[in-house]
Amino acid sequence: MPQLLDRITISPDIRSGKPIVSGTRITVSDILEYMASGMSEHEILADFPDLSHEDILATLAFAAQREQRLFSV
Repeated sequence: MPQLLDRITISPDIRSGKPIVSGTRITVSDILEYMASGMSEHEILADFPDLSHEDILATLAFAAQREQRLFSV
């Protein structure tokens, strides 16, 4: 999973410091919102050809890790 998480970067100069998929301006929250609205991975990849399957997995891993940190005791 650490290699997947390398695909997510945070830079204060890009999208106000929101986590993005490296090499793009697509945020983790953008992808999560697309998925929550019912878009399939295939549809997201078709709409954003700069993304890969691994980028989607990295987004999910990043969100899961963040959730785990928020609620771990």
